[in-house]
Amino acid sequence: MNKDWSDINKEIQTLLKKKDTYNSGLAALFKLRDQLMETVLLFRDELDREDFNAIPFINAEGYHSKTIAYSLWHIFRIEDIVTHTLINGDDQIFFYGNYKERINTPIITTGNELVGQDIADFSAKLNIDELYTYISEVKNSTESVLSKLPFDMLKKKISPERKDLLISLNTVSTDENAAWLVDYWCSKDIRGLIQMPFSRHWIMHIEASLRIMKKLKKRTKTA
Repeated sequence: MNKDWSDINKEIQTLLKKKDTYNSGLAALFKLRDQLMETVLLFRDELDREDFNAIPFINAEGYHSKTIAYSLWHIFRIEDIVTHTLINGDDQIFFYGNYKERINTPIITTGNELVGQDIADFSAKLNIDELYTYISEVKNSTESVLSKLPFDMLKKKISPERKDLLISLNTVSTDENAAWLVDYWCSKDIRGLIQMPFSRHWIMHIEASLRIMKKLKKRTKTA
């Protein structure tokens, strides 16, 4: 993991643990997310449309075995689901923004169930401009929700009713590669959710996407 990003993330988690440093922790989290977002926007500026579908490490183990389009979809579908269905208990941006049609996606899930060439085929279908609109809206919405979240709520567990709602929405596939997410998220308190989907999860997939981009750029130079 990128050492600078990792160190900032560790500091954020420490700050979020205490009431008197909670607001500073949120400010640091939002600042880190702004830094990471600069890299997300870099992909749009630096890559051709076809590059978003490329899987140069298709047989590898790890996040870099995906595509950049998939990684962006995956990061922000998870964030939308966790923020709105599990934490805030309201409608996901994906649904009320009509993003299934706008992004032209064949799925409404996190994409964990997709493997290999299925990931490339899925990525090729997406409207990247609309995906970036969704990304921006999810990011801003999450930060709005978190900025209003009192410290005392951080120890609150996800209720059985919210878990049932999550399952009913079918936004997590029942495939064995995805179904575990329901119990994983619902076993955590809200602080635990903040620690993963909103920061560390971004870092892991953005780093993997940078590795993909580097490989694609290297291929272009030697072609």
